[in-house]
Amino acid sequence: MKPIDRKIYLASKSPRRRELLRQIGVDFELLMLRNDPLRGPDVTEFVHPGEAAADYVVRVANEKADSAWNMVQNRRLTPRPVLAADTTVTIDGAILGKPATPAEAFEMLERLSGRTHEVLTSIAVRHKDIAEQITQVSHVRFATLSPASIRAYCATPEPYDKAGGYGIQGLAALFVEHIEGSHSGIMGLPLYETARLLRKAGVPLA
Repeated sequence: MKPIDRKIYLASKSPRRRELLRQIGVDFELLMLRNDPLRGPDVTEFVHPGEAAADYVVRVANEKADSAWNMVQNRRLTPRPVLAADTTVTIDGAILGKPATPAEAFEMLERLSGRTHEVLTSIAVRHKDIAEQITQVSHVRFATLSPASIRAYCATPEPYDKAGGYGIQGLAALFVEHIEGSHSGIMGLPLYETARLLRKAGVPLA
């Protein structure tokens, strides 16, 4: 009898998402979306004018999943479920992306200081005729941060590849007074919701 193929495709560059999938025993193969400066990216992550954070993460996660599934078909790869995700941080209705400079990171963290913000992670799964998506929302309260502590954090590599300019799994855990929601969702992949969608796509999980 031919063994069941339990592997999925992960359409993400995030090392946190890889770690989280391994945590729940999901075997995966990376399927990297193109980010070619000449030909352009497979998925653009620009915020549309007036676009709410909840709409933004759903759109980007779905576009990533659709693009990755099209890649599977066009390359005639082994048909396996495709998982994609997008995470954003929002406060006062504004979407906080990934800071490119220490000044941008400082401004974001100063804005989050002493307040509660939302972290939204949308996950999408594609496999043959299956197209599933779900968004998980967590609320994170930061302690009041001194300018010196923000500057010290911005001097590390941590803020610059993360929405909102911080990663809860790193040094910024010291900033967090309280969370309501999913710790793994704040990291970039809510595991309970992810498992639900993967089971719908036929991936056997405990």
